[in-house]
Amino acid sequence: MTHDLQFYIDGAWTDPVVPARIDVINPATEEAFTAISAGSAADVDKAVAAARAAFPAFSQTSKADRLALLRRILDAYSARGEDIAQAVSQEMGAPLSFARAAQVWAGRVHLEATIKALEEYEFEEQRGSTRVVKEAIGVVGLITPWNWPLNQIVCKVAPALAAGCTMVLKPSEIAPVSGIIFAEIMVAAGVPKGVFNLVNGNGPDVGQVIASHPEVDMVSFTGSTRAGIIVAKAAADTVKRVAQELGGKSPNIILGDADFESAVTQGVGACFANSGQSCDAPTRMFVPAARHDEALAIAKAAAETHKVGDPRSDDTVLGPVVSQVQYDKIQRLIEAGISEGATLVTGGPGRPEGLNRGYYVRPTVFGHVRHGMAISTEEIFGPVLSILPYEDEDEAIRNANDTVYGLAAYIQSQDIAHARRVAARLRAGTVNLNYPDWDTHAPFGGYKQSGNGREYADWGIHDFLEIKGIVGYGAAG
Repeated sequence: MTHDLQFYIDGAWTDPVVPARIDVINPATEEAFTAISAGSAADVDKAVAAARAAFPAFSQTSKADRLALLRRILDAYSARGEDIAQAVSQEMGAPLSFARAAQVWAGRVHLEATIKALEEYEFEEQRGSTRVVKEAIGVVGLITPWNWPLNQIVCKVAPALAAGCTMVLKPSEIAPVSGIIFAEIMVAAGVPKGVFNLVNGNGPDVGQVIASHPEVDMVSFTGSTRAGIIVAKAAADTVKRVAQELGGKSPNIILGDADFESAVTQGVGACFANSGQSCDAPTRMFVPAARHDEALAIAKAAAETHKVGDPRSDDTVLGPVVSQVQYDKIQRLIEAGISEGATLVTGGPGRPEGLNRGYYVRPTVFGHVRHGMAISTEEIFGPVLSILPYEDEDEAIRNANDTVYGLAAYIQSQDIAHARRVAARLRAGTVNLNYPDWDTHAPFGGYKQSGNGREYADWGIHDFLEIKGIVGYGAAG
């Protein structure tokens, strides 16, 4: 039985208070493959009330109990891996191979990282005669995006559970089916009644209601900076904590001592992964001016290996982008790059040859990009790379930092000491040296308009805790 038209509230699958539907579009076909119910303030009220009622008991559970719960969730998640991959591929167009190897994998490894972090986490410490206690913040609202659906759901739900919080989750209405499967996983794992609740719907009718709700103690949001500002304003009247992971325009500085062929080729792949729909994608590649033309030739060759096509095909590297809105935005910015005088190295406007249906974008590389062009300042969220020449290292660092964003940065150098010195000067929450493996124990979050707070492992648990000082507690013993 499908639960696409239901919400999960207070331990049961329930119908919406006011029936309304949202079609879920397969971006490869531009056709609806299912529909979900659209929630309202009344549904949010029910979910928040359930979470509030469950909080006193769940917040007092032991660390051992919460570890056991997370381990059951991990087992249930692993059992549904193929279902999740199929859903992600349909709802956001990810090639099945990528959905299995990256999208499903991300949720699993974040569960594993949270379990390990909770095993080692200390919720109390003694400072003189004062006992410092870290306690669950309360009922939390979790609003997650469509581009890495399981990654972001798990990065919020798992640490919230680890901290002892109860919650209401609103997945993206663009890619909601994987979120419904996740709710089924929570049921299979035996999450106590009211601890986890799911309400689907759009931002104004559900997301903003969660953010402004007086019985919600914290909201954790991942999405665009524009939407994050709306959420923060909605939350302000009730002075609740707001954790945000927002947009990015991440620089990738290729230093003169880098292995150039490898650095440029890997930079193209990192930019294009997930069809370019990653907030921390290295979309601005800075290369020494003297080697700019060489970089363009390498990037062109690398980009043209990225086969765009049907997500179900084994040889597809890039699927479609997620929606008509996203496709139109990307096309507008590609046209802006051309009109502003950047060199179109490969790709360009329109669909790839042979594809006349679906939100497919041609993998695009621009060269001779000047700092300040639209393609070097706006978050495109598609497979579009801008290559900017620099005369010296100071110029590269200055222009890399000259952005409203600060989520991630990348540095390539064969001299690790050199790379570390540059990293110290970059204003970003994560700095990646020489394309390292994804570290699910590293803090993840941004500076400036890329957000606040940090996710992953113990960093995520900390965000869902309040700190209490019990003064005059006495000596530890």
